[in-house]
Amino acid sequence: MADRGDPVDRLDPVVRHHIVNTLGWPDLRPLQRAAIEPLMAGDDAILLAPTAGGKTEAACFPLLSAMAEQHWTGASVLYLCPLKALLNNLLPRIDSYAQWLGRRAALWHGDIPDSQRRRIRTDPPDILLTTPESLEAMLIGVKTDHAHLLGRVRAVVVDEVHAFADDDRGWHLLAVLERLERVAGHAIQRIGLSATVGNPGHLLQWLQGAGVGKRPGRVVAPELPRAAEPDGSCPAGEVELDYVGSLDNAAKLIAVLHRGEKRLVFCDSRRQVEQLGAALRAREVNVFLSHASLSVEERKRSEQAFAEARDCVIVSTSTLELGIDVGDLDRVIQIDSPATVASFLQRIGRTGRRAGTVRNCLFLTTRDEALLQAAGLLLLWGRGWVEPVTAPPEPRHLVAQQLLAVTLQQHRLGDHLWPEEWNGLVPFDRSAAPILRHMLYEGFLDEDGGMLFIGPEAERRFGQRHFIELTASFTAPPQFTVLAGRQEIGRTDPTVLTEERPGPRVLLLGGRSWRVTFIDWARRRAFVEPADDGGVAKWTSGGIAGLSYALTRAMREVLLGADPPVALTRRARRCLAEWREQEAPATVHPGATLITRTGDDVRWWTWAGYRANATLAATLPSIADPVQRPTDFAVRLREDLTPAAWQEARNRAGDGEILVLPDVDRRAVKGLKFSAVLPERLAVATVAARLADFDGARAALTEPVRLQFMPGSEDL
Repeated sequence: MADRGDPVDRLDPVVRHHIVNTLGWPDLRPLQRAAIEPLMAGDDAILLAPTAGGKTEAACFPLLSAMAEQHWTGASVLYLCPLKALLNNLLPRIDSYAQWLGRRAALWHGDIPDSQRRRIRTDPPDILLTTPESLEAMLIGVKTDHAHLLGRVRAVVVDEVHAFADDDRGWHLLAVLERLERVAGHAIQRIGLSATVGNPGHLLQWLQGAGVGKRPGRVVAPELPRAAEPDGSCPAGEVELDYVGSLDNAAKLIAVLHRGEKRLVFCDSRRQVEQLGAALRAREVNVFLSHASLSVEERKRSEQAFAEARDCVIVSTSTLELGIDVGDLDRVIQIDSPATVASFLQRIGRTGRRAGTVRNCLFLTTRDEALLQAAGLLLLWGRGWVEPVTAPPEPRHLVAQQLLAVTLQQHRLGDHLWPEEWNGLVPFDRSAAPILRHMLYEGFLDEDGGMLFIGPEAERRFGQRHFIELTASFTAPPQFTVLAGRQEIGRTDPTVLTEERPGPRVLLLGGRSWRVTFIDWARRRAFVEPADDGGVAKWTSGGIAGLSYALTRAMREVLLGADPPVALTRRARRCLAEWREQEAPATVHPGATLITRTGDDVRWWTWAGYRANATLAATLPSIADPVQRPTDFAVRLREDLTPAAWQEARNRAGDGEILVLPDVDRRAVKGLKFSAVLPERLAVATVAARLADFDGARAALTEPVRLQFMPGSEDL
């Protein structure tokens, strides 16, 4: 298995023996070989590979070898994941590797019983699999001896690190890792496992936190396959784009296509999952469902049954996008389009894992705009482009959360020494002083004798159940638990129970219809019994909607004639041709953006994405419509717009040198968890910064503009 000078020789002999004799592997994959030297040297690293690229083993084999070589004891490795289900899935595999060396792994998250947690506190495992939220709970919990359980941690593996980095959970993760280093009393090696991203070097620096520039770090990414060759062929997989016109038509096609195969269908909303699941079940397809509002037991039953079956379909949201194992798949089907190339790469990577098979994905688009979005996304994918991962800007609400959490952890905090708890990591440093002063003024913190303590307002707002609310960085909309007898089916949006509708109230959940028999408003529970059909599925979506600048620009290219390097069905080609003939002349131009008028409706077709357009609308108040919100593709302008008014507004903004943060609906601030701990102006500024895209707005402002509705149609 190893030649002289082979990095595999660095692995512990017992690990090498089991790789060959227990796993039956003749050799390691390129990523697994390349990761050995930097990880055993203690370097921070990002391990980059497609889905099913062997990233878990690339991290585990060197760390187990270092554990044996350097005689690590106690809980020396933390393995962090974004999903409890992924942790559950990984435990048997990681524990089996640990047992090769007489070591063991254990699991700790919100579903683990207290008896098991007590055993872990008393006798820590060598590898502890957990979530950042559970790690936070350990740090602030009074039952845990921090030094005993966490004081010997030498390395942290962050699985699916890209899923953390572009979300507030990433800021929370970084802050908790800095506090963990304070408990351990030494720097901790940080290893991120990631699917393909557009900026792996930046992702590594982000993961290093306060240690960036102080610790060695390396991106380990053996050559990844290109999405498409210059001739348009796709060595990375077989991809087909179809237009079916409706979700019911998609169900008809799935029911008759690829019979006898195991198919994973991705939808981008829970409602769509439920509707498609019900439509497939009505056509006697063996179908299973998975989304976040189904109960844990319901999802487990679906995923286990799907893993063991052959001729079947599982319909899922992004819950099955990450590395949860559902067995060998034959085919991935995408309804409409994901919002990012990175998400598509995760999904297509679920196929082609067996010898003799290739990665594949069939797009079934149900709307014209969804077809255009899918074509734009596949155009980017064909060029090998992937979104850069960037952290949300200005996480002031999480600075407030961390000030409360670290005060709980330490019981008291020096009023001048508090920035040291995060080792100087921005923004948890002295720049947070205005937030701290506000928290003292409002009673979230108390001050006495140069020390900070948890204040009465924090006790009142967050103190229930031992401050458990402090461990999650996001606010989940309220939902009602749905019960059939004693069996929990899942959760539904309260509006389904309150909207006026004729006849009995019928829900759609788990792909089945349920008639509501009783609602317990106080406990937020709805009791149901099976119904024949007619169920309604609905959930309130959170977050800021909108497509990116890159994706909307790619959609514009498609309208101008570019085709993605994939197979297009006749229906898809016909629909795109109709778009290009009927819609394109009024919305796109190869040399400029367009301003058009239809009656009183004046629009600037920027094709810059929602965030950039919201930024442009705020930057150009003299000509932007004050009532109508922008879209991904256009900014609504005042109906009395003239070329002179346009030129004056544009000159005032310069070449994008003077840009303004978008206006924020005060109700949007409520979706920012811990916003109540901030001064209102800072909470609003945080939401506005996350709604802005200055780069996209600047690019749109500096392009030529053609006033299509003016006589002579001139460029400005």
